[in-house]
Amino acid sequence: MSVRGSRWVDPAPLEVVRPRLPWWTLLPRWVQLGALPFVLVGLVGWLVVQLGRLLWRYPLTLAGAVLVGWVQAAFGWWVLAFTLLAVVVVLGLWWRLHRDSFTRLTVAQARTEYRRFGVYACQWRTVMRLSDLVKRDQGKEYRPRLGLVRADGWRDRVRVRMVKGQAPEQWEAHASGLAHAFRAQTCRVRVRKPGRLELDLVHHDPLAHSIPAPVLAEKPDTVDLRRVVVGRTETGRPWRLRLLGRHLLAVGATGAGKGSLVWALAPLIRAGRVQLVGIDPKGGMELGQAPEVFQRVVFGNGPDAVALLEEVAATVKERAARYRGMLRSWTPATGAPFLVLVIDELADVLAYQSDKQLRERANRAVQTITSQGRAPGVAVLGLVQDPRKEVVSFRHLFPTRVALRLDEKTQVDMVLGDGVREQGAAAHEISEHTPGVAWAKEDGRREPFRARAFHVTDTDLDALATYVTGRLVRRAQVLPFPDRDGGTGWSGGAAA
Repeated sequence: MSVRGSRWVDPAPLEVVRPRLPWWTLLPRWVQLGALPFVLVGLVGWLVVQLGRLLWRYPLTLAGAVLVGWVQAAFGWWVLAFTLLAVVVVLGLWWRLHRDSFTRLTVAQARTEYRRFGVYACQWRTVMRLSDLVKRDQGKEYRPRLGLVRADGWRDRVRVRMVKGQAPEQWEAHASGLAHAFRAQTCRVRVRKPGRLELDLVHHDPLAHSIPAPVLAEKPDTVDLRRVVVGRTETGRPWRLRLLGRHLLAVGATGAGKGSLVWALAPLIRAGRVQLVGIDPKGGMELGQAPEVFQRVVFGNGPDAVALLEEVAATVKERAARYRGMLRSWTPATGAPFLVLVIDELADVLAYQSDKQLRERANRAVQTITSQGRAPGVAVLGLVQDPRKEVVSFRHLFPTRVALRLDEKTQVDMVLGDGVREQGAAAHEISEHTPGVAWAKEDGRREPFRARAFHVTDTDLDALATYVTGRLVRRAQVLPFPDRDGGTGWSGGAAA
C-alpha cells in the first residue's frame, strides 16, 4: 500500500516489550556497596528460616539423613549397617511393648512427612493451577501457600494460606475436585482465621463399624445432664449432648438409627433425676420396645397425645412460676425430676393430624414447651423424617440439630442451617448400612461435626428395662405357626 508515493509499513511487528531492570540496579554504586552487608545478613536469615521450616516439617527425615551420613562418613558401611539394624530392633521392641506411644510418636510423624512431600508438596502447584485457584497479575503468579500437614490415618489436615482476594467459598466450590486430585473420598473446607484455611481430606470412614452400647452407669454422680455421652465422633472423642437447657431435633430417613439416640438417654433414669414421657404415633413400634423406662407413654397421635403435650406445657408454666425470683434454671436441688419429652414422629403430631383442632392444640403445646421449657428443666427430643418448614415451622427453637441419613442434599441446609452442606456436612450421602451416623450442629459452634450413636440392640433394651425396673424383663419370641400338613406358614403365635 502506498501513500503519496511512499510505502506504508505496519509498525506492530516491530513493537517489543521493553525490558525492565530491577530498581536496585539504578542506584549509585556506593549505595549498592553500602547495602551489600545488609543484603548478605538478610540472605543468611532467609536461609536459616528455610532450614527451620524443613526441620519443623520433616524432623524424622532430616534426622535420619544426618545420622546415616555421619555414621557412614565416620565409621564406614559396616558400622552403618549394624547401626541401622540396632535402630530397627529398638523400634520393634518399642512397638511390641508400647504400641500406642509408638504409633503416636513415630508412625504418625513418618506418615505425615511422607504424605506432605509425596502427595501434596510435589503436585501442589499443578493442582492449584488446574483448579483455578491461582491468580495472575501483570505477568506474576500468586499461588496459595501449602502450610502444615497432619496425617491422622483416616484423614489429612492440610493448612493453606489463601491468595489475597480469595474467599473460602471459592475453595468450597472446588472441594470435590481437590478430593479427587489428592486421592481422597471427600474434602471439607474449614476457616481457621482470616486468610487461613484447613482442608480435611478424608480417605476412609472411621465410623464404618457400629459402636456397642456402653455399660450402664452404677453411680448417679457419673451422669451429667450437660454432657450426656450418646456415641463417638469421627475424631475418636465421645459424642456428648447437652440436655440441660437444650432441645434436640433429630431428622433422618426411615432406618437411619433414630432409636439409638433415644435409648442412649435412658440410663439417666437410673440416676433418679430424670423422667421420660413419650409419644409414639406409630403405635409403639419404636418406644414400645421398652415402655418400662418411660414414666408415661402414649401410642398414637390422637386426643391422649395432645393431652400429654398440654400436661407437659402446664408443668413448664407451673415450674416457671415456682422458680420465679429464686432460680434462673433448674437444678437437682429443686427436688423435681428433669423431664425429657420424647416425640418419635413429630410430623404426625404437628402436621399430619387430620383433626384441625387437635393439630392446633398440639402445635401450641409444643411451641410452649420448646420456647419456655429449657429453664424449668424440661427438654424435648423431637424425631422427624420430613424436615420441611411446613412440617416443623419452629426449628429455630431446637439449639441442637442432628441430621441422620437424608434423602436429598437440599434437606441438609433445612436441618442444620444455610451453608452447612458446603462445609462438608453431606448427610444425604450417609450409607443406609451405617445406622446411627449423623451430622450435628449446635448453637454457638461454628462448624458441624460427624458422629455415630451407640448401637442399642434388643438384648440391650431388655437389659436396660431390667436395670430400670429391678425385675427381669424379656421380650416374647415370635414362633412360626405350623400348617395342617406339618409345615410352617404365617407366623401368628407367640411364646414367652
